[in-house]
Amino acid sequence: MSSFVVALDVGGTSMKGGLVTRSGEIIHTDRRATPRDRGPAAVVATIRSFIDNLATAGDGTPAGVGLAVPGLVTADAALYSANIGWRDVPAADFVPLDVPVMLGHDVRTGGLAESVLGAGRELSDFLFLPIGTGIAGAVILHGEPYGGSAGWGGEIGHIPVFPEGEPCACGQIGCLETYASASAVARRYSARATSSAAPASPDTVPIASAATTASPTASSPAIAAHPATSPAPASPVTVSTALPAPVTAEQVAALTASGDPLAMEIWGEAVEALSLALATYTLLLDPSAIVLGGGLAEAGPLLSVPLAERLGKRLAFRDAPPLRQAALGMSAGMLGAALLGWRAAGFADAGANWSPDVLKSPRVA
Repeated sequence: MSSFVVALDVGGTSMKGGLVTRSGEIIHTDRRATPRDRGPAAVVATIRSFIDNLATAGDGTPAGVGLAVPGLVTADAALYSANIGWRDVPAADFVPLDVPVMLGHDVRTGGLAESVLGAGRELSDFLFLPIGTGIAGAVILHGEPYGGSAGWGGEIGHIPVFPEGEPCACGQIGCLETYASASAVARRYSARATSSAAPASPDTVPIASAATTASPTASSPAIAAHPATSPAPASPVTVSTALPAPVTAEQVAALTASGDPLAMEIWGEAVEALSLALATYTLLLDPSAIVLGGGLAEAGPLLSVPLAERLGKRLAFRDAPPLRQAALGMSAGMLGAALLGWRAAGFADAGANWSPDVLKSPRVA
C-alpha cells in the first residue's frame, strides 16, 4: 500500500492540490488555474493532467485520489455544475491512474475536514458556513456531511432573508448570498458610494468621504464597530466618479471598524441577513455550533460579535449555538479531499488519529 494519496480541491477560479500521507502529513502542494472559460472538457483535461503531475511528485503510485468539486456531486460522479458547465462526468474521467477515487461536494468536503480535523473535531452536529464569493453550508450530522435526498442540502446562501429585497443571480429574490457574501458586501458598498459621489468631477473621491454623505435608513440597521477587536483601517481607497474602482469586502470591513457610516450600514445589513438565516437553521436542526469560514469570517470579532448578539436576540426561548472560527482556512477543501482519498483506499477512519499539527502543514499558496 502506498504511503500517500492525491488530494485536489477544484474551485471556479483555481485548483489546490497536494499529496497527504496516511499520518496526515502534507508532503507536496501545488496550485493551478481552473480554465472554465475554455469549457468543461478543458477543465476535466486540466484536472487529469494536474492529478498526474501531483502523483509523479510522490514516491510510487498513490493509494487513492480524493477530489472536491462544485455543484451536484455523488461519490462516483460530478452530475452538474453551473459554474463549470459539466454534466454527468464519472469519477474515473478525472483520474488518469488505475487507483480508487472518491468525489465530494467542495463545501461539504471542507466541512468534513473541519469535522475530523478542525473546529468541529469534538462536535457531532454543526453547520460549517464558508462566507466567500458566495455562501454555502455544510450540514454536519453525526460527524458526516449531509447532502439531502438529491445532493442539494446545505444551500443556505439561497434562503430568502428579505423577500421583497434585491434579485439574486439564482433567480430568486432577497437571498442571503445577495446581502452577506464577500462579493455582495463589496458590490453593495461600491454602488452606494458611487451614487453618493458628485457626478461632475473627474477626480477620484475617497470612499470614506463619499460614505459620509449617506446615512443609514430605518430599514438598513447599522452596527457599532468594536474598536478593541476590529481590524486596522485599510489604506485610503478611491472611487472614480466615472467608473468605480473595485472595492473588496476586506476594505469595507476596515472602514466599518473605523466608523464609516456607509460601511457600517452595509456591514449591518450583512449581519442582519446572516442572523435571520442562522436563526431559521438553528430552530430546524439545533446545531451544537456554527463554524464560520471563508474570507468574510477573517474579519473575526467584527463579524462574530454582532452576529452572536443578533442571533441571540432572534432566539427568544432558547440559547443560540456558539459561533466558532474555522481552523483549516483555505486548506479545508484539500484536506477534506485527502480524507476522501484515504476512504477510497479503504481507510474509513482516515484522519481520526492525525495530530493537530496537521494544521501546521504546508499551505497551498
